[in-house]
Amino acid sequence: MSEAQPQAFYQAELDAGRWRIQRCGGCGRHVFFPRVGCPHCGDAALDWVAPSGLGTVYAVTTLRRKPAEGGDLNVSLVDLDEGVRMMSRIANQAPAAVRIGQRVQARVETKDSQGLVVFDVIDARPTEGPA
Repeated sequence: MSEAQPQAFYQAELDAGRWRIQRCGGCGRHVFFPRVGCPHCGDAALDWVAPSGLGTVYAVTTLRRKPAEGGDLNVSLVDLDEGVRMMSRIANQAPAAVRIGQRVQARVETKDSQGLVVFDVIDARPTEGPA
């Protein structure tokens, strides 16, 4: 399943509380979102590895929702230290408090038996900007 259906394997790992991303055996670069071939060099030798989970907020927006619908929701793009970018949310900050450049740490959160990656701010001071 991990080779033929990378998205299914990725979600199954999250559902089990484990977060994995791919790393190319050909060029050594990390890959995200799950794929069957490396977008950098075309190699099909993609291994699943546990990322450090550390990253930096690259971009942020707030989706405005009625309080009855759960209230405002943060949506962020996070640059992982492994060199890939992913969309998620910052869970331990009010949506309006999330800032570009903040350092974050990933964790797997389970909702309705489905795992998803969310981030927590570990340094509330923004850096000079994305690396």
